[in-house]
Amino acid sequence: MRNSDAIWHQVEARKEPFLALSDRIWGMPELQYAETRSCAEHAAMLREQGFRVTENVAGIPTAIMGEAGEGGPVIAILGEYDALPGLSQESGVAEHRPVEAGGHGHGCGHNLLGAGALLAATAVKDHLEQNGIKARVRYYGCPAEEGGAAKAFMVREGAFKDVDAAITWHPFAWAGVQEADSLANTRIDFTFTGRSSHAAAAPHLGRSALDAVELMNVGVNYLREHMPSDARIHYAYLNAGGIAPNVVQGQAKIRYAVRAHTLPEMVSLLERVKNIARGASLMTETTVEMKVLSAVSNLLGNTPMEAAMQAQFDRLGPPGFDDTDRDFARQIQATLSAADIASNFNRSGFKARTDLPLTDAIQPPIAQRTGESMIGSTDVGDVSWVVPTVQASGATLAIGTPGHSWQWTAQGKMPAAHKGMVHVAKVMAGTALDLIEKPELLAAAKADLAARTEATPYKCPIPEDVAPPLTMASGL
Repeated sequence: MRNSDAIWHQVEARKEPFLALSDRIWGMPELQYAETRSCAEHAAMLREQGFRVTENVAGIPTAIMGEAGEGGPVIAILGEYDALPGLSQESGVAEHRPVEAGGHGHGCGHNLLGAGALLAATAVKDHLEQNGIKARVRYYGCPAEEGGAAKAFMVREGAFKDVDAAITWHPFAWAGVQEADSLANTRIDFTFTGRSSHAAAAPHLGRSALDAVELMNVGVNYLREHMPSDARIHYAYLNAGGIAPNVVQGQAKIRYAVRAHTLPEMVSLLERVKNIARGASLMTETTVEMKVLSAVSNLLGNTPMEAAMQAQFDRLGPPGFDDTDRDFARQIQATLSAADIASNFNRSGFKARTDLPLTDAIQPPIAQRTGESMIGSTDVGDVSWVVPTVQASGATLAIGTPGHSWQWTAQGKMPAAHKGMVHVAKVMAGTALDLIEKPELLAAAKADLAARTEATPYKCPIPEDVAPPLTMASGL
């Protein structure tokens, strides 16, 4: 029996408490940096499973690390457990039915992500103990992926400095190696301060901060013609200056998200946005304060680790969904548009189909996939710049399910989600074991990262004087 077979059996034998953990986290949807109960649940599970636990990692109250084993290489398996605002939804119901009006929900599957990663780490721990293998496995419980960039802060503080390789996953419609394709991203607030006055009696004495925000937005909209086509800029008003139109608004605040395909491109684009803000301030005789909240780097791939993970997927085969799973997935698909379902096939490696509710195959290798990616941003990117990193996609969802949607939340603790979580935990555990038992694979992974960063060494995109935004609550 191959060692990966043994560790797959270990995952299967140990799955029940981790399925229960994912359901408990689903039921306590906490936003970034406020995941106190979720973190406590993971800490309790780590201790129950015999890990050495470190809390308050990188000075973040809801970041945790558990380690097991002695000597040898250090393999990290990364988990998350933060939710999203406004996505409260009953489980197993294929219509919009919030548990709590306006409440939060796990509309990106992070309840599964953390539990599945911890299941994989536990299986590796047990295998090391039972076979007397010199190596260490670490589970990192990482908060605030949804806009808070916790892993970037953790990288900056050295939380991964002695890690040899990192593995993680994300729930999705497909089972396969996740393509390392994401956008570097900065979230930054612009606060304009002017002078209030009576808008009718003394408008000439006022200096409108709201005008400055409006002019900034116009300027950024003109910038869109002159930036890379795969870059993105988004904004949201945080303070429009009040509700009285007969007052010249003395203060206004807007939050921007600036994204680009590479970290240098993002830094350059951000400076251009800042210059537009400075121009708006000059035009309106206001002042502007710029405050970075968080930032993440683009993902770097790792060809040797991706090949090793692909081999695990190919040997394991797809999850074993049944007719009941497929029936509920069809109900979810009935709430989606044809465009939702068709777009989900982009870069999947599969020909688009309208008769497939859940995946029935493993994605082909990344190089064989065609089409355009639907890319966002993730703080896993910063880990991938300092540690060889690979990500899996776990098949837990009906094909076509949009990210950050009530449909995603509705599926988060269904049997199909559980099956997909256990399935991908086996792949992560098997990949970790390959890295431990094949020194040549780990060496190749490190060489791959060194080659990718030789010309552009890592520089954390978060300024040194910026601390984790522990009160921020908005999604990536």
